[in-house]
Amino acid sequence: MKIIHCKSVAELNELASELLVNEIRENPHLLVCAATGNSPTGIYRELVRKQFSVVVENLRFIKLDEWYGLGADDAGSCEYYLRKNLLEPLEVSAERYTTFDGLTNDPEQEFKHVRQYLDNNGPIDLAILGLGTNGHIAFNEPADVLQPQPHLAQLSETSLNHSMITGSGNVITQGMTLGLADILQAKKIILPVFGQSKREIMQRLMEGKVSTHLPASFLWLHHDVTCCYCENDS
Repeated sequence: MKIIHCKSVAELNELASELLVNEIRENPHLLVCAATGNSPTGIYRELVRKQFSVVVENLRFIKLDEWYGLGADDAGSCEYYLRKNLLEPLEVSAERYTTFDGLTNDPEQEFKHVRQYLDNNGPIDLAILGLGTNGHIAFNEPADVLQPQPHLAQLSETSLNHSMITGSGNVITQGMTLGLADILQAKKIILPVFGQSKREIMQRLMEGKVSTHLPASFLWLHHDVTCCYCENDS
């Protein structure tokens, strides 16, 4: 893992977005796995701003995770976030976007669909991730064992206190997520991390020790991970 220390969040967003844009220039049909939350928002805004300098009309996207129990019209859902910050600004058509429904009564069928798509069209070319304060990647939470494939995860207290769902009035206990193998099979990974709340977990991550109780540590096993890190919140 290559860790680049940035002086500001603006510098982080610029650096990470340039990494993304360069990948798009090399492969306009890029399959991008997109995270949600505060960490990648600035990167997506920069991509939207720069979209006319690259060809984005053939980009493909796959959603990283979703709160189980939230639908696309819920402002706290990952689907809502991606549509607002990425898909609609880039005019991504439905056939170029692979997702899973947070309101489904049959999550296993949703995961089967995602798995089949990755089998036929993968692996992911570029995964844009985020780092949880407990070290989770997507909804792969710290545990004795980790799941390799798309699955329904029991959410940790840390995830349940995420700003996306606190105060929403919805009772959320599980999350739908790609597995660690799906993520680690990506050709390239960008991990943006910033803020005082992430300092402690970044210190643990930078130790370079791999443990299921720190899922993000498995990124050390990948051949091409760039972590853009800013200790500050701005």
